[in-house]
Amino acid sequence: MKILMFGRGVIATQYAWALEKSGNKVDFYVRPGRAVQYGSTVNLEIFDARENKKGTLVKGKWPITMREELEANHDYDLIIVSVNHNQLDEVIRFIASRVGKATVLMFNNLWVDPKEVESLLPKNQLVWGFPGAGGGYTSFDTLKGGFMKSIFMGFVGDTTATLRYKNVRTLFEKANFTISEKKDFRSWLWFHFAFNAGLSTQALKVGGFDRVFDSTDNLKQVILLVREILPLIREKGGKTSLGTILLMHLPARLPGFVLKLAMAKGNLPRSIMEPMSDDAHLYHDATYSFPRDVLTDGRRLGVPLPRLEASKALFQGKN
Repeated sequence: MKILMFGRGVIATQYAWALEKSGNKVDFYVRPGRAVQYGSTVNLEIFDARENKKGTLVKGKWPITMREELEANHDYDLIIVSVNHNQLDEVIRFIASRVGKATVLMFNNLWVDPKEVESLLPKNQLVWGFPGAGGGYTSFDTLKGGFMKSIFMGFVGDTTATLRYKNVRTLFEKANFTISEKKDFRSWLWFHFAFNAGLSTQALKVGGFDRVFDSTDNLKQVILLVREILPLIREKGGKTSLGTILLMHLPARLPGFVLKLAMAKGNLPRSIMEPMSDDAHLYHDATYSFPRDVLTDGRRLGVPLPRLEASKALFQGKN
């Protein structure tokens, strides 16, 4: 398959490497002038968990192909969009007239209604997914992070698996990924976004993600923040799964303690997350924009978010 990754971001680069290694042709679209700035190789220091739950460390210089133009009559089979969520609107409007015959995999955080995406891109060419990866660029050409064996895919509206959906699923399965499928992908994306908003808010309060992950009390506060956002998800039209409801009604310290165990130093999720703090652009998106967007929606829809309101000085007014 011929694949175009939109941008040379953390997620795009790691999955591009994995998909190329499984026999696909992969290019990156970058903004004019960025190809020279980035250079023609990426120094990878990533954990690959497809064969080993703890992750096999991959280190090496990987040559990549970048392009700074995208014509409407291109011959790509698949365009993968995985960008900072506050860049998504600009990206979608750019590719709207350049989709051609390609399938578009939305591999992204999302807080807007997916219908807004479907109104700009051909709905029958859209497939919805989400990565199980993280990390950060510690310099222009060095990426540290990693990815899990599982990725997420799902449906927005109709739950019938189209041929394009099946082809994307097969693409990742042939690259030795497993698929965790969600029938109501819109609600799943919104809950994931809400969790990020809670995590980011607490990280801003205490001075970083490491301090959150190392403290049951801080993770308890994350759970309380997320609980506060659940009514907003329902007001937006989303649903809360039974498992989420049960989790969110346990004493907050209990799921906080479980999260602390999962995110302990040396565990793969922690190793994947830690380099994010070294990527200034990504760290900014992960801390300021998630809670800001949630609070904006809460005010718009009249859903009280007192914990977020009390923390607004930490993230409002940050560009």
